[in-house]
Amino acid sequence: MEETSREAVATAVQRVAGMLQRSDQLDKVEQYRRREARKKASVEARLKAAIQSQLDGVRTGLTQLHCALLDVKDIQSSLADVSNDWRQSINTIENLKDVKDAVVQHSQLASAVENLKNIFSVPEIVAETQQLIEQAELLQAHRKLMELECSRDDLMYEQYRMDSKNTSDMHLISNYFEDVQGLSDELAKQLWMVLQRSMVTVRRDPTMLVSVVRIIEREEKIDRRMVDRKKQSGFIPPGRPKRWKDKMFEVLEGTVSTRIEGTQALTRDVDRMWLVRLLEITRKYVLDDLIIVKNLMVQCFPPHYNTFNRFFSLYHNAVSTRVKELAAEDLEANEIVSLLTWVLNTYKSVEMMGNPELQSECDINQLESLLPQDVVDNLLSNYIKTFTSNITGWLRKALETDKKDWQKETEPEADQDGYYQTTLPAIVFQMFEQNLQVAAQINGDFKEQVLKLCLKQMNSFLIRYREEAVLYKEDHLRNRQLPQCYVQYMIAIINNCQTFKESINSLKRKYSQSSEPTDSNAAIEKTLNEVAKEGCQFLLDEVFLDLEHHLNELLTRKWLTGSHAVDTICVTVEDYFNDFNKIKKPFNQEMTSEALRRVVVEYIKAVMQKRITFKNADERREGAERMIKEADQFKFLFSKLAAGEDTDRLCGAIAAIAEVFKLTDPTLLFLEVTTLVSKYPDIREEHIQALLAVRGDASREMRQMIIGTLSENKVSYAGVTQPIFKDIPPLFSMFLLIPCLL
Repeated sequence: MEETSREAVATAVQRVAGMLQRSDQLDKVEQYRRREARKKASVEARLKAAIQSQLDGVRTGLTQLHCALLDVKDIQSSLADVSNDWRQSINTIENLKDVKDAVVQHSQLASAVENLKNIFSVPEIVAETQQLIEQAELLQAHRKLMELECSRDDLMYEQYRMDSKNTSDMHLISNYFEDVQGLSDELAKQLWMVLQRSMVTVRRDPTMLVSVVRIIEREEKIDRRMVDRKKQSGFIPPGRPKRWKDKMFEVLEGTVSTRIEGTQALTRDVDRMWLVRLLEITRKYVLDDLIIVKNLMVQCFPPHYNTFNRFFSLYHNAVSTRVKELAAEDLEANEIVSLLTWVLNTYKSVEMMGNPELQSECDINQLESLLPQDVVDNLLSNYIKTFTSNITGWLRKALETDKKDWQKETEPEADQDGYYQTTLPAIVFQMFEQNLQVAAQINGDFKEQVLKLCLKQMNSFLIRYREEAVLYKEDHLRNRQLPQCYVQYMIAIINNCQTFKESINSLKRKYSQSSEPTDSNAAIEKTLNEVAKEGCQFLLDEVFLDLEHHLNELLTRKWLTGSHAVDTICVTVEDYFNDFNKIKKPFNQEMTSEALRRVVVEYIKAVMQKRITFKNADERREGAERMIKEADQFKFLFSKLAAGEDTDRLCGAIAAIAEVFKLTDPTLLFLEVTTLVSKYPDIREEHIQALLAVRGDASREMRQMIIGTLSENKVSYAGVTQPIFKDIPPLFSMFLLIPCLL
């Protein structure tokens, strides 16, 4: 206490010191004293109130404890009295055993009297119930049936209570009511028939369906009551529990399964589109039935049945079972696609389970897949195998058809730009397009897989296409008169290569998500270029076969004296290129350039073969001027044909050689040859020797000096421009080849 008082005094001193820190605050001492006095009075009042409240609570608790003690003593006294009374009544209870037996017997007799009327009228009630069942008065029939079952069950229960081991009386009662079980079975059949036709019944007579559900609900209640009584007494009537509710759901499940299985009316033998029709009928039936369930049938069942979701699951399971059966059959490729498209896309779309009318009642995202993934993968694998086999056959037939067109006596068709073409690219890519459209209906990955397969098969097909083009050329060379339109169809083959390229790129843009080049793409591009270039070479071979005789006249005595070989060559080339104008770019440009190159090479080859040796300066001048004139003819022709930027350089090679021949001063021959070599560094020593030999006035020493000097100062060939002399063998090299050829 003293310590508390000291702490209080110290606190008060601090407070006073805080309030009287300045001299002007001394005038307010009286005001501070009254304020502190009021605070003290307020605190003391709250403290007294709190203590008084606690004292009142303690007083009330003591009073209640006292009352409780008195009550406990009274109860203890009453329990003692009850114990004494119970001990005294034991003998009395034993003496009342006979009364108890009499009560049980009285209860049994009362039950018998109560059911006496029903017992005597059992045959009549059975007949009435049978008639009501036949008349489809199911509620009334069930009420009669319940009366009969109640009478039977009560009698058997009382007999069981009286003597559970007396089976003869139980059999007697059971035999007397034996028709009741038959009525129950007959009524059940009627109920199941109504449920089997529930989709029709709910629209025509929904009250009938409601009656069936009410009867089943009654039986469920009776089943629960009988099961509870069995737990208490051990007795349960015959035929219980009936479990009609479980049976009802089994019937509904069977009805749904039968409805789904019964949609197939056609087979593949009758209709090639049997599966498409079957799936469409199934879609329509399921959607229509679920809408009926939502709008009508839900109202006929108790809410706790969760009717719509139950039917939704039944239809889903039935469709899944049916689809699995279909997947197990030996389906064709188009049937596999139809089935997978329906399963993966149509089933959950707005056309079926995702229909707006059903969305408010179910979540289609919770549905399991109709087919397991391994079954889907197996179907896709089978489709790929079948598709691979089919597409190989289709491409083979398409090529055979195209080959027959090559033999026609009429020109091939031309496109809107006038380029020759055949129907092969259109047929092939229409085939690819159709299958890719079908594959796209399944999913993106499968579409990519089919596209890769198409490109792979395309590469194999183009290799065969190339082989057939070569055979076509070889057959023509055996008899150049046949086929009559060889040139035109070879042009169409070349143009088809460009069409194939464009079509492949179109398919990739449309159906591929990846822009990365693949090995198949590179192989296809390479094969198409090879087919086109070989086709161009075949056409040029055809041209040069016609030019062979005129080319052989070049740089001969006949040529020097006034041959028209070059005129004929130019006219022939121009005539052929009137047809070659119908070759698509870029192959027409490449072909024109190659034609120019081959003409120049053949011309220079004629020089190198030393068909003529000039005897004097006049012949050299005349021959050189003729060569320059003919080079200009070639230049004019191929400039008109748009041979490209190499026209001047190639034709200039002939003019450059002519300048070597035209030179009148042999001492300047080295300079002229050096100029030729600088312009065309791929020229070889043998070529220079051949030129000097044709010139006819170069001595052996001069030739050796020119060759030796050029060898010492050999010009390197960078390979920037296409070489000319590289493809021209010198004369002695050709002579060396003759024994090998023989």
